[in-house]
Amino acid sequence: MDYNLVFKSFGECSILIEWPQIIDKNILYDVLALKETIQKKHIKELVNVVNAYNSLLIVYDSIKFDFEHCVNDLKEVYNSRKSVKTSTFNLWKIPVCYDVFFGFDIEELANAKNLSTADIIKLHFSTNYTIYFIGFLPGFLYLGGLNKVLHTPRRATPRLKIEKGAVAIGGEQTGVYPSQSPGGWNIIGNSPIDFFNIKKEVPCFATSGDQIQFYSISKKEHTHIKALVEAGVYQIESEVIHD
Repeated sequence: MDYNLVFKSFGECSILIEWPQIIDKNILYDVLALKETIQKKHIKELVNVVNAYNSLLIVYDSIKFDFEHCVNDLKEVYNSRKSVKTSTFNLWKIPVCYDVFFGFDIEELANAKNLSTADIIKLHFSTNYTIYFIGFLPGFLYLGGLNKVLHTPRRATPRLKIEKGAVAIGGEQTGVYPSQSPGGWNIIGNSPIDFFNIKKEVPCFATSGDQIQFYSISKKEHTHIKALVEAGVYQIESEVIHD
């Protein structure tokens, strides 16, 4: 499917390409298809290509940047792209402890939804989430697919410190804080794994188009897995998927 893309000048030497402003997997696949095609062209003037939910930022060398010329080139590249729908992605299985020790907003969230905490937990881990992009913090995965029942406004007053691994809900999204950070999302649990490790050749194991499947663990299991992670011997369970 072809979309009516909007090309905007972004700063002195960048172009922002926008798709329809909705969170949709078909749009994600189209964004990734164009990104992949651009990267394979090995354009000398190109500095970086960054994707988000429904946009692509193309950063050029400022000396060689000509907006109209670059837009025309990008339109040609878009028409020559190949679909990534048949591409191989990974499903990553992520352990989460939803105990109130970690999930200090889960009871408040359950009360607001007129549900039990067990209901909240089941609704959260019963969905496979698609990774749309990585941002905000290194290794922070922006996930689509949160059950509408769990959609919850961000907290009126953000916390100054959210612990690494905090699993949270903010608006229509859920995610995991990869490092200690301020934040305004509602905390419902904690994952003991590393989402970003600068010491690894590939610091973040996941990429756009992959999927995340959470599963519930106890506090004891959380402690055990965390020790394995710190020892550098924990392997995240995953499987190849063809979406």
